[in-house]
Amino acid sequence: MDALELRDVRKSYGQREAVHGISLTVREGEIFGLIGHNGAGKTTTLRMISTLLGITSGTISVFGHDVATESEEVRKIISYLPEDAGAYKDMTGRAYLEFMASFFASGERKDEMVGRGMELADLGERIDSKVDTYSKGMMRRLLIARAIMPSPKLAIMDEVTSGLDVINAYEVRSVIRSIASSGVTVIMSSHNMFEVDMLCDRVGMIDQGNLILLGAPDDLKKEYGVDTLEEVFVKAVKG
Repeated sequence: MDALELRDVRKSYGQREAVHGISLTVREGEIFGLIGHNGAGKTTTLRMISTLLGITSGTISVFGHDVATESEEVRKIISYLPEDAGAYKDMTGRAYLEFMASFFASGERKDEMVGRGMELADLGERIDSKVDTYSKGMMRRLLIARAIMPSPKLAIMDEVTSGLDVINAYEVRSVIRSIASSGVTVIMSSHNMFEVDMLCDRVGMIDQGNLILLGAPDDLKKEYGVDTLEEVFVKAVKG
């Protein structure tokens, strides 16, 4: 079974169509990258997958569950981490994970979930510091831990390393690899073509709401006769 399937998915805001009939599949266990410039339709697509935006037409299914008609079932097996996600700054990292885990479990199951979150965040003693003292990298690791600790089957991450320095971005990418190796399917968006090339098994390129390319990074580079995914994107967009 595919983890995710989009069939002719469209999203309109009044007379403006932001997503124009996207069709693609994401295989179970892979890291899939959705790339494109600002306003291309990436975040809109991710929000439709996450049940946060309604679909104008077409269908989306997550592990066989229809996003439009089985949204509650879909929410049980996904996590969504938006680019602008934040945490309660007056809480410690541990207290924040405990608070979020309480929405999913109680007792021993909750304790196990928090333990997994702390392991993913890997903040050491700083897990007991207040969130408002965290660096951007520490905050992002905490938020990824929050998203993954309930053991979703599909993790959706929007610009997960945006604004991070080289070292923190590297550490976050390591966390994502670890998540995928544990069996979680990951779909992520990023402006960083190097990051996508390093992380993703396959990518979908969106331009002005259209899916213009789909494939493995190495295959796309070979097809266009270039060395980088960035060059592939530029050539594809310019035609």
